[in-house]
Amino acid sequence: MIGFRLKYLSFDSPAVIAKVKPAKRKVLSRFGAFVRRTAKRSIRKRKNPSTPGSPPSSHTGLLKKLILFGYDPDKDSVVIGAKRLGGRGKGDVPSLLEYGGTTMLVRRGKRELATYQARPYMGPAYDKEEPKLPAMWRDSVK
Repeated sequence: MIGFRLKYLSFDSPAVIAKVKPAKRKVLSRFGAFVRRTAKRSIRKRKNPSTPGSPPSSHTGLLKKLILFGYDPDKDSVVIGAKRLGGRGKGDVPSLLEYGGTTMLVRRGKRELATYQARPYMGPAYDKEEPKLPAMWRDSVK
């Protein structure tokens, strides 16, 4: 006959937390890098604009360079997306490409309302990489 004694088990003990914290940072950083890579690869360089609903075209290559990711230790999360552009009215372009919308443009001294149709690139990249996340967590806490 086999006998055993059960000790008190806790998943929030300082030893467990100390092991989970670096593993979480590593897994979320890898996930952020994969989503960034997928988003960058979805943006093709071409002269003509892309069709609405598909990833945007890159005419200068600037949008690809602005897609970044970073681990936020305060919130234990990863932030992935395009950095805002500098200049008047240009800061909203990455978000206008992702979600669509309207903005005020100044051309030749005249103000005009411009409407953008959505050309998502970050959302589809996230959706494509999300199923891989459980495999990244597997055996990450040692």
